[in-house]
Amino acid sequence: MNKEQVITKLKEEGIVAVVRAENQEQGEKLIDAIVAGGINFIEVTMTVPGAVDIIKALAAKYKDTDVVIGAGTVLDPETARAVILAGAEYVVSPSLNEETVKLCNRYRIPVMPGIMTVKEAVSALELGCDVIKVFPGNAFGPSIISAFRGPLPQGVFMPTGGVDVDNVEKWMKAGAVAVGTGSNLTAGAKTGDYAAVTAKAEEFVAAVRKAQGRA
Repeated sequence: MNKEQVITKLKEEGIVAVVRAENQEQGEKLIDAIVAGGINFIEVTMTVPGAVDIIKALAAKYKDTDVVIGAGTVLDPETARAVILAGAEYVVSPSLNEETVKLCNRYRIPVMPGIMTVKEAVSALELGCDVIKVFPGNAFGPSIISAFRGPLPQGVFMPTGGVDVDNVEKWMKAGAVAVGTGSNLTAGAKTGDYAAVTAKAEEFVAAVRKAQGRA
C-alpha cells in the first residue's frame, strides 16, 4: 500500500497492536494470536530481539493481506531506514526526532512520533507528521486528546499507553482517530495463554467498532 492508503486504513481499523516480547518465538506467537483476533495493524517494537528480522518475515508472510506491519520504538533515522528496507509500512516512535521524520517523509512512509506537549505537537505538524502519537496516554487520560484538538483541530492524534477495552470509547469520543494498545492486549502471553490474547483482541476490535458507530 502507498502512504495514503496506509493512513486511510489506519483510520478505518482504529487500532494498532503494540508488540513487545522477550524473544522472537514469543513475538511471532503473539502476532499470530493478535491477527487471529482481528487486529490488522501490528507494531513490532525495536525492543523485541531480532525485531528487524521479524518485520522482514512478517512483511513476506502477510503480503497482499489486510495485515499491515509497522515498526515501533524507532529512535533514530538509521533504525527507521533499516525497518523500511525490511518491509515496515509505517514507523512509530515514543518521541519526536526530526531526522527520523525527514527520512520517513523522504521515502513516503507514514510516521507517528510520540509527543506530550502542544509545542511538540505543533513541531510534529510543521514536520509533516501524518499521525501524532500521544504518549504515554495514561499520564493524562482521554481528556488530553480533546485538549490538544482545541488549539490544533487539524491534528490527527492516536494515544498509546493506558488504552484498554473499557476506555476505548472515551479516547475516540475525545477525538482520537485510532488507539494503540500493548500490555493490556498481550498480558496472556506472560503465561503462554495465546488464546487469551486472541480473545482480548476480539474484545478490542468490538469496542473500537462500537466507538466508531459500526457495531
